[in-house]
Amino acid sequence: MSTEHPDDLSALAIEELDAACALSWAEMKRITPWGDTYEGLTAGGLEVEVERRYIWAHQPEGSIAIEVEVRLPGMRQGAEARAVIEPSR
Repeated sequence: MSTEHPDDLSALAIEELDAACALSWAEMKRITPWGDTYEGLTAGGLEVEVERRYIWAHQPEGSIAIEVEVRLPGMRQGAEARAVIEPSR
């Protein structure tokens, strides 16, 4: 994780993960695999890059892994948050 502003980056990563997980299973399934990167602002006013990925998880079978990374522009590492969503049965 970036040593500058780790709490700010982590808070935004968790916030973005919560928003990504709010999609219904059907919506997630339609867009997987998919990812994007966009610019955003943290609560503290830092300009950041937010990368969001929906990918098929290996376990449990048929699940979708949602990964969010928030980093300062030009940096390779930042704060990460991840969730695995199992299919609706």
